[in-house]
Amino acid sequence: MYAKSAVTIADLLDAAQTLFLRKSYGDITMNDVAAAAGMTKGTIYHHFGSKESLYVTMMLSYLKEIQALCETAGASPGTSRERLRRLTQVFLELPREKRDLAKLVRRDINTFKDPTRSQLIRAYQSAFPEPVEIIIREGIQNGELASGDPRLLSWFYTANIEVITTPYAERTFDNQTEILDYVIALFFKGAEAPSFNAIDSKG
Repeated sequence: MYAKSAVTIADLLDAAQTLFLRKSYGDITMNDVAAAAGMTKGTIYHHFGSKESLYVTMMLSYLKEIQALCETAGASPGTSRERLRRLTQVFLELPREKRDLAKLVRRDINTFKDPTRSQLIRAYQSAFPEPVEIIIREGIQNGELASGDPRLLSWFYTANIEVITTPYAERTFDNQTEILDYVIALFFKGAEAPSFNAIDSKG
């Protein structure tokens, strides 16, 4: 009985993920989810009391999964650069639908009021920016990275990941390795041409 219920919930969450990625939160109804999952609306309400409950459960489940992946990758041995690269690679290797779900927090967050809004923000912070912040903080402490605010730098890095996973950005590169190389180089070396400083210093 429990196993069947777990499968039903998983199917509902999968259907919800697909729908919420295609349309905004306000445009989705429980009837839409029921149709996509091949279930009755009554079945959905048996497990979730409202559309908000379904959405929040979907996002918290997803963000917990991302958090586990990022924390494991970030805790692996190596330099800050190596650990940050592994963490980013784990995220980039997810199916597009899984990567795009992270963007729903930013898109939909103002739809909700506290405490739901704060709950989603907190889950998002735990999933990606905070594992990144740990790596950056340790990199600053051991001298690998220049002194700076690790939280601010982690959000800067997270923003780069959000940009680099847009369809336009992905069309710019031939493969995920190029994407990974670019975002790591941009963070650690910047966008300035290597020869610029030499030319500038001669002036």
